[in-house]
Amino acid sequence: MSKLPQDFLNRVVANPLFGEKLVAALDEAPPISLRINSEKETQKQAEATKVPWCDNGFYLESRPSFTLDPHFHAGCYYPQEAGSMYIDAVLKSLKLPEEPVCLDLCAAPGGKSTLIVSFLKNKGVLISNEIIRTRAHILAENLTKWGYSNTLVSCNDPKEFNNFPHLFDLVLIDAPCSGEGMFRKDPQARDEWSLESAHHCAIRQQKILSDVWDSLKENAYIIYSTCTFNPAENEENIEWMLANYDCEVCPLPEFEGMEKDAKGYGHYFIPGKTQTEGFYCCLLQKKEAYHSNKKFKSGKRNVISQRLFNQAFTEKSPHIYFEENQNYYALTPSAFEVMTIIDKGLYWVKKGVDLGTIQKKGLQPAIDLALSFAFDLNYPKIELTKNQALAYLHGDTFALEGNVGYTILQYQGINLGFIKHLGNRFNNLYPKEWRIRMNIPTEFTI
Repeated sequence: MSKLPQDFLNRVVANPLFGEKLVAALDEAPPISLRINSEKETQKQAEATKVPWCDNGFYLESRPSFTLDPHFHAGCYYPQEAGSMYIDAVLKSLKLPEEPVCLDLCAAPGGKSTLIVSFLKNKGVLISNEIIRTRAHILAENLTKWGYSNTLVSCNDPKEFNNFPHLFDLVLIDAPCSGEGMFRKDPQARDEWSLESAHHCAIRQQKILSDVWDSLKENAYIIYSTCTFNPAENEENIEWMLANYDCEVCPLPEFEGMEKDAKGYGHYFIPGKTQTEGFYCCLLQKKEAYHSNKKFKSGKRNVISQRLFNQAFTEKSPHIYFEENQNYYALTPSAFEVMTIIDKGLYWVKKGVDLGTIQKKGLQPAIDLALSFAFDLNYPKIELTKNQALAYLHGDTFALEGNVGYTILQYQGINLGFIKHLGNRFNNLYPKEWRIRMNIPTEFTI
């Protein structure tokens, strides 16, 4: 592993909050952790050590090959750094409305977004935004696999959300940062770090905070987080917010090992003191009153009846169904209402559950439908062995008994996706961009 940057060492050693203990910890093996999807729980973490601040977070003794686990592809769990899971405890401490409107502003690849929607439990709406289009599609993939139907994924500059003032009850800004907290987990982060890049990150973070300010309601929350130890990107940016905007710092849930920053605004998770990588979190609440006569108008949508899909599925809870460009979608009612308000102002990558397209013989289902838990599906199901499941996820076809038509493939009772069964063979409908790219080891080949 490359050496830690000297300018970084000079700063953290001189800071009593970090010191030599952090330097030593950054050369140790990082902890491995994941968070399970309670809607698709596999019970495989029953004997694992729990992450103290997250009910569904667990530490693993060693890092398995997630790529070779069908449950990972099915959205049963998400490998996530334990410090980042602290957002779960923060969310549970907030006083939010019953149907909150939430924004994850810098959301890719989706770890914190999947955490937020698990907290929401299909109430309210989560808009997950990522400015880089390739990363936005990865974000949409991870949210689709997680299975909730109150999610929207956008690909926009943060400043575009200020076109919708007084909209959000909660904004999570996991700000792009200098990445010092990843020096142990990602050696490349050491090589890319510089004093100049850290300075530019702090300036960019201030711009992001400013860009989204008007979109927050009065008394709305901002959860601000980074994965760096740089005070200029953390507590000094919070001080800048307090000086320039009408907001106040809110108390955070405290756990053993957490350290308050030098100004007492937020908390650090520090390797060597907590079983985490580097993480910083602060909670702000907007106090500025909203003074505008601007009103949002809902856009027109081609809403359709659920009866159109009776042969394909039965809904477990109410949804709104609509059509766009011959594709059909489902959203929870509150998520649909928000989408119609802001639909024309943002570039969308994902809107709820993509159900598929209507053909002469009925619905041609999309992968979203198989991975959502909001519907009872009326398609035949075939249980696969692990070897078969990995082959399917790799994009392969193989001999498989079944009846002609669309069929759901499962592994240990969990949906993986669709095939179109042709009797003696099948067309593999697993999305090409999601497929396992590595060569499957011999012991897993059919």
